[in-house]
Amino acid sequence: MLAMELPSPHRPVLFVVSAFSRHEDARLWCRERLTQRFGPTVLESELFDFSETGYYENTMGVDLKLQMLAFERPIDPAELAAIKRQTIEWEQEYQATCEHPEDRPLNLDPGYLTEAKFVLATTKDRDHRLYLADGVFAELTLHFQRGQWRGREWTYPNYLRDDYRAFLSRCRDYYRSCKVN
Repeated sequence: MLAMELPSPHRPVLFVVSAFSRHEDARLWCRERLTQRFGPTVLESELFDFSETGYYENTMGVDLKLQMLAFERPIDPAELAAIKRQTIEWEQEYQATCEHPEDRPLNLDPGYLTEAKFVLATTKDRDHRLYLADGVFAELTLHFQRGQWRGREWTYPNYLRDDYRAFLSRCRDYYRSCKVN
């Protein structure tokens, strides 16, 4: 008789947020909110040009810059839906209190990284996204295979760039070196 494998808790994961805006003060504002809530960052990417799509131009403007922030304190991946809801509230709070002309001057995309995958949270349902809770879905954005990050057919083009993937490799190296694994 085969023994049934019982579920066990997931190992903690590296919390990563992609923050983008054309306004430096928006990125600084959200960084302060994020570090107040989640603690210090352990890795921060350079400012990447966000130019692979015009999808956000109507609501966010042009010349968008994206920065990824990886946090020292790991999270339980089950927290991702609640974290996405919090980041939506922060986006709305910033929009209501800032004096920028855009409808959406700040976009925060929380996610997590393990040795094998990079996952982002989203509120948009698609066939390749899994429902988490409270209107939030998870998307496997990249997977690590044969020594590099690889995309899927749905992966956003910016995450396929070498500079993004190099930063995520640094994050993966950090995650692998942590005692939480």
